[in-house]
Amino acid sequence: MKARLFICLFKPKAIYCRCFINQQVSSVMAMYNNIFKITHNDVLPAQGSILISEPFLQDAYFQRSVVLLVEHTQEGSMGFVLNKKTELSVNTFFADLQGFPEMPIYLGGPVSANRLFFIHSLGDLIIPNSVKINDHLYFDGDFSALIRYIQNGHPIDGKVKFFLGYSGWQKGQLHNEIAKNSWVVSHTSNRNMLLAEGEDFWKKSLESLGSQYETWTKYPKEPSLN
Repeated sequence: MKARLFICLFKPKAIYCRCFINQQVSSVMAMYNNIFKITHNDVLPAQGSILISEPFLQDAYFQRSVVLLVEHTQEGSMGFVLNKKTELSVNTFFADLQGFPEMPIYLGGPVSANRLFFIHSLGDLIIPNSVKINDHLYFDGDFSALIRYIQNGHPIDGKVKFFLGYSGWQKGQLHNEIAKNSWVVSHTSNRNMLLAEGEDFWKKSLESLGSQYETWTKYPKEPSLN
């Protein structure tokens, strides 16, 4: 009986402690968010522009990500996360490409996550049916033509980038996320998009927008642990 009485007496205190800790964590998070809060730059998205995620975004796909918009219309948007490299390679899935230099696959987004996409700078003369994104980049095209191009001994490092899945937004969805400061838009022409990799590219993309956005690069990745 005494043991049961002991547990009953101290259980409310334990609950109080947990609530207190949760309140403290919430307060710390709110403090960080206020310190690092920056309003968006009023640049509108367009085909070929990039979306740079705010540092508070904790989504597995989009945390510290840079997304290239390959399509943007009134009906919706489509893009690829540029800087999330996986451990997979295209060579593994295509026998015709085995024995060639490794071609890494990047995490393009959560939509159609089992489908392979690619962007490139080769143009539609080399890769027929390619969709022009901007003056330097193209989207998809005849994959068999790309395989022949590789088999003929042409290097593609820095010229082609492969993705599993893509990032998609329905009508009005992206504009709402931008209005909530989830993304900052940049029209900066960056030919290094095909070489973009890791968190460092996210930081450099922010820094290129000006000193005020450098503050975001200093926001801790896991603020609750600081």
